[in-house]
Amino acid sequence: MVRLAHADVVQLLMQLGIMLIAGRALAEAARKFGQPAVIGEIIAGVLLGPTILGMIEPAWFESLFPTQGGAGIVLSGIVQVSVVMLLFIAGLEVDLHIVWQQGKQAIATSFMGLIIPFAFGFVFPYFFPEFFGIANNQDRIVFALFMGTAMAISALPVIVRILMDLNMFKSRMGMLVVASAMVDDVIGWMIFSVILGMIGKGSNMPLWNTILLTAGFTAFMLTIGRGMLNRVLPWVNKKMAWPGGVLSLSLALCFLAAAFTEYIGIHAIFGAFIMGVALGDSEHFSERAKEIVHQFINNIFAPLFFVSIGLRVNFITNFDLILTLIIIFIAFAGKIAGAGLGTRLGGFSWKESLAAGFGMNARGAMEIILGLIALENGLINEKVFVSLVIMALVTSMTSGPLMKWSLSRNWTK
Repeated sequence: MVRLAHADVVQLLMQLGIMLIAGRALAEAARKFGQPAVIGEIIAGVLLGPTILGMIEPAWFESLFPTQGGAGIVLSGIVQVSVVMLLFIAGLEVDLHIVWQQGKQAIATSFMGLIIPFAFGFVFPYFFPEFFGIANNQDRIVFALFMGTAMAISALPVIVRILMDLNMFKSRMGMLVVASAMVDDVIGWMIFSVILGMIGKGSNMPLWNTILLTAGFTAFMLTIGRGMLNRVLPWVNKKMAWPGGVLSLSLALCFLAAAFTEYIGIHAIFGAFIMGVALGDSEHFSERAKEIVHQFINNIFAPLFFVSIGLRVNFITNFDLILTLIIIFIAFAGKIAGAGLGTRLGGFSWKESLAAGFGMNARGAMEIILGLIALENGLINEKVFVSLVIMALVTSMTSGPLMKWSLSRNWTK
């Protein structure tokens, strides 16, 4: 078995320690200003990465975060595992009972909140590929599909947190927004997984085999698989040490599902996400167990991932103001128009519909994960990636205040 050299071990441990300290410090600073922790963690990465440290002291940056060597490879592996676990806890947030309860209203809102943003995101890149840095005409359709998907996906954990802060989570409108965001995310991640299959990522399977296996896996896990987990979890809770037993089993299933989808040519995150949905929907997976999983991942692995974002690209040299503004405009216009119109069709007032559109506009961590995977697979360039990260931060920071503003206005019904 290959072993890390002594110097690589020292370097890896220093990287992890510095990333966690910087991430925690900046996350706490962000919270002081009423912003999500993820914003502080990304800023920490920007400070440690080529944008700041790499420009001020290039030798320090190269010695601490070299692109070559064993420590860099291991750190990359840890970051990959972090992404898988982040999508797992995002799946745990999905409550299928809420989706069924909302019925037709959730279908209308999620359909409009998916189709219209997807159309906005698809049309502009398809007809103006050069503006987005796509010179090859063959790549245009795949890139346009990706941008459409990126505009359609919301950040469910951010939306839930915003609704809780506004004391609207259990309201009729809050439940509708959450249910619609759940449906959009499941469909959006399925589309993105197919897009990765279209560019031949990770598997030699024919694309149609990959699509059928993906649909079959999803249907199985949300029906028969969910029922099997409901039968196994009571035995685990009774016979194994708590919470160790359920935590070990849940993460083991997360990794196995991720390995399966990675094997069939769909990114590992999709398997983790669907397993999270199946497990989180079980009445035997308690809220306390969910909270322990959340705390474990959000305070250790999530900071490592979000700090690593800033280590990958130079946010100054790859910042394009016009490109960023266009992507932010497409994101706001598509999601607010789509989700707002869908909510209005569900029987809500214009004031509530606009607030729902603002709420579902939050992109947060999901958009950043999507962008990073696309960057790693050569689907987008670094300028588009930087613009997507900034868009995700802007939509997350403005979602709550814009919801408050909309609900405080005296709009006519």
